[in-house]
Amino acid sequence: MEARSADEIPSGDMWQYEPKWDGFRCLVFRDGDRVELQSKAGQPLARYFPEMVAIFSALTPKHFVLDGELAIPSGGGFSFDQLLQRVHPAASRVRKLSEETPAVFIAFDLLADANGKSLVECPLEARRTKLKSFADDHFRQNKSLLLSPATTHLEEAKSWLDRVGETLDGIIAKRRDLPYLADQRDGMVKIKNYRSADCVVGGFRYGTGAKTVGSLLLGLYNAEGTLDHVGYTSNIPRVGRAVLTEKLETLIEPPGFTGNAPGGPSRWSKGKENPWKPLRPELVVEVSYDHFSGGRFRHGTNLLRWRPDKAPRQCTCTQVEQKGANLRKLLEAA
Repeated sequence: MEARSADEIPSGDMWQYEPKWDGFRCLVFRDGDRVELQSKAGQPLARYFPEMVAIFSALTPKHFVLDGELAIPSGGGFSFDQLLQRVHPAASRVRKLSEETPAVFIAFDLLADANGKSLVECPLEARRTKLKSFADDHFRQNKSLLLSPATTHLEEAKSWLDRVGETLDGIIAKRRDLPYLADQRDGMVKIKNYRSADCVVGGFRYGTGAKTVGSLLLGLYNAEGTLDHVGYTSNIPRVGRAVLTEKLETLIEPPGFTGNAPGGPSRWSKGKENPWKPLRPELVVEVSYDHFSGGRFRHGTNLLRWRPDKAPRQCTCTQVEQKGANLRKLLEAA
């Protein structure tokens, strides 16, 4: 079951609200001695999370299907970068990581009960009740198995963002009266927790096959005072793009980034790479983003506005540091 994006949290008696976790969506299938973990794209995940396979294999029920999220605790939140490290071809490396940074599974739906009976045609309201009973019976003995909180009260859902906003990916809203609609987005809505940051424009790239700017390369000053490349924005309005390009070209001057810089040519591009142009650090833009991890924005950012009132040196990495909100407490309250 998938979700469509929305800007506002829907309201009404037929909605259930859950936190949107920052992990790998995962279906867990238990059939006798066999345990399978499946990604949102239908790919097998079991070889990357052997510790979770062992945990599910040890549960008393021999037949069940769970829908949830794989995550790796880190500080007060979860580390998506450590999750990505698990997708490694070497089994020895995966085993080592599974011992050093074990994952947790956050369950938010039950698609087949402890007897293997399918629940996909049942409304969410009934599935949630059965999931709560399943968790009460079988999760209590293992701290790696967690029940995702859920509420029918909109104000409580909003309070999650207030309390753990920077460490929570957003809110999920689901229709309580609908069955499990696989491959559909009709009964599930996601509202991401976007934040904003002021960034220095340390460089730019021309659009593919164009003579005008295609993307702005963004930088933030680190604790050592050097400018790190942290991502890009490409939603530049077409109106005025030629004028902007002329302005950027007058600022071209190496090095652009004095700390971490954009990578070199990609080995996949076969000589068709689009080189970037370094700029004097004079321009500042405000962008919105959903995630910042591993020293960069995980996805492309959204250009909000230019900030001529902002000094470039004010654009530091402290803007994107996550507060130490404890997501574990939110999970324990479920």
